[in-house]
Amino acid sequence: MAKPVLFIADLHLDPSRADIVQTFGRFLEREAPHAEAIYILGDLFEAWIGDDAISGDEPTIQLLNRAATRAPVYIMHGNRDFLLGERFCQLTGTHLLDEPSIVDIHGHRALILHGDSLCTEDHEYQDFRAMVRDPRWQQEFLALSIEQRLAKAREARDRSKSRNSELTEEIMDVSPQAVDEIMAKYDVQWLIHGHTHRPNIHRFDATAGPGARFVVGDWYEQGSVLRCTEQKWELETLALETG
Repeated sequence: MAKPVLFIADLHLDPSRADIVQTFGRFLEREAPHAEAIYILGDLFEAWIGDDAISGDEPTIQLLNRAATRAPVYIMHGNRDFLLGERFCQLTGTHLLDEPSIVDIHGHRALILHGDSLCTEDHEYQDFRAMVRDPRWQQEFLALSIEQRLAKAREARDRSKSRNSELTEEIMDVSPQAVDEIMAKYDVQWLIHGHTHRPNIHRFDATAGPGARFVVGDWYEQGSVLRCTEQKWELETLALETG
């Protein structure tokens, strides 16, 4: 019997949330030996200001390194950790994927991505995303001191929280048109993403045939996993560690 393929996203790991780090460790320890692959679809970290600033995240790096010896672990940039780079992958044994990517899941082609690029109604955010994904901007940011980068990351998070409180749910969700367009572009029936923190399975008719959009949830209050076996694809929840 084929092993399951697992998808997670939006853990937003931070030293201040030991419960999430511990739950992630428990998940990897339990699942990695029996998984065909584990995919992390962005925002593994609450913030990542560069591969030279790993202080406080050593436990997570060790967890990933151990898991990667048992199953392939693939990681994708999110809107909080788009500066994850080659050194991080070397330290953890993980593989950094392009966004979007097409993966084969037990004979089914699926398109995977973080999901923020699909929120096209939020024009201000899309402008910000284009800026911070520009290699020139990233080079200038990484040239700053760690203290300066930390300060800028805090400012960006504060602005984001303030701004999001003023936006409608529709603007912060993915655009149906953007979903249709990207699935038609890549000729796929299955789309998997995170970012919106709204776990669900949306079924519809895609250009390539009957399709579905699988949304993996965040880990703030409980873990969220998409488990794909030969028989079914289903979302699961994990209780957070309390001690």
